[in-house]
Amino acid sequence: MADPMVLRATYDARIAEGHLHPDPAQEAALHEFDRIREALQKPVKKGLFRKAPEPPKGLYLWGGVGRGKSMLMDMFVETLGDIPARRVHFHAFMQEIHNAMHEARKTGVDDAISPVAADVAKSVRLLAFDEMQITDITDAMIVGRLFEKLFAAGVVVVTTSNRVPDDLYKDGLNRNLFLPFIQLIKDRMVVHELVSPRDYRQDRLSGTQVYFTPVNAESRAAMDAVWADLAGGPGAPLVLRVKGRDVEIPRYHNGMARARFHELCGRPLGAADYLALAEAVRVLLIDDIPTLSRSNFNEARRFVTLIDALYEARVRLICSAAAQPEMLYIEGEGTFEFERTASRLREMQADGWGDGPAEA
Repeated sequence: MADPMVLRATYDARIAEGHLHPDPAQEAALHEFDRIREALQKPVKKGLFRKAPEPPKGLYLWGGVGRGKSMLMDMFVETLGDIPARRVHFHAFMQEIHNAMHEARKTGVDDAISPVAADVAKSVRLLAFDEMQITDITDAMIVGRLFEKLFAAGVVVVTTSNRVPDDLYKDGLNRNLFLPFIQLIKDRMVVHELVSPRDYRQDRLSGTQVYFTPVNAESRAAMDAVWADLAGGPGAPLVLRVKGRDVEIPRYHNGMARARFHELCGRPLGAADYLALAEAVRVLLIDDIPTLSRSNFNEARRFVTLIDALYEARVRLICSAAAQPEMLYIEGEGTFEFERTASRLREMQADGWGDGPAEA
């Protein structure tokens, strides 16, 4: 019989190797993962009159940023062996669902969710989502029925989130229609708060330079080094659905995103797009911020909106720029307004910034 404490053994081994530090809050969550893995590893008795066993409750692991939620989930998925499982960022999964429903509608089906959910259930017994959050009304209207069908098909869901379930889609349009999904989470998943007092990502950023200037080979190499150290993987595109549109961020991994200035501010994006980005990521790397003036006024205006969104959401910003914040925008319309942005850029460089609420 498989060891029911395999995740604990893996966790202890990584502490012994120096990759992790003992953390009682993380350790308290281990048994929930092992509970699920042990249930999924039980052999399914087959036969005409044998009823499939009731799947175990999933896990909704929530808590502050940098506490190790994604790390624990990734470790859990690694221990599943031949159990069909998939680990995916929640936004990316919902984008796939929208695309699959679009294709299903072409066949003339009345309910596009049913065949899409059936296809997902055929391929996995467990879905592991990173960063469940709902910011788009189309997702909010779909997710309840989708998950109801996945649960009915026996799919077990494990997810991380920065929000308690009752705060999902908070203040969203027609939120009353979303409330049954919150109850579904509570019924079919164990809700567990990871209450570690330590923000490990913040600890790793402590004392680290986060603003590199000028833009040259040295600063680009420094940005690459920060990404490699903090993201823990090469990253893949992240697609955010904002008011029915798709906004793609080139690189995303483990709560961190990376894009060039012109990929964020050279496109016709607005406040809603930047708010969705700030909601989806905890650390953002922006490469190659140029000097700003009347010649690129629209890009400058978008940059101001982007920084405001990041600042209010307490997203950690790491960037390479052509000049120090106060020298980025020194001539042309908008220089006075940019002083506030420069001040925020300077404040966001402070060691430990992002731990508390924004200043007035």
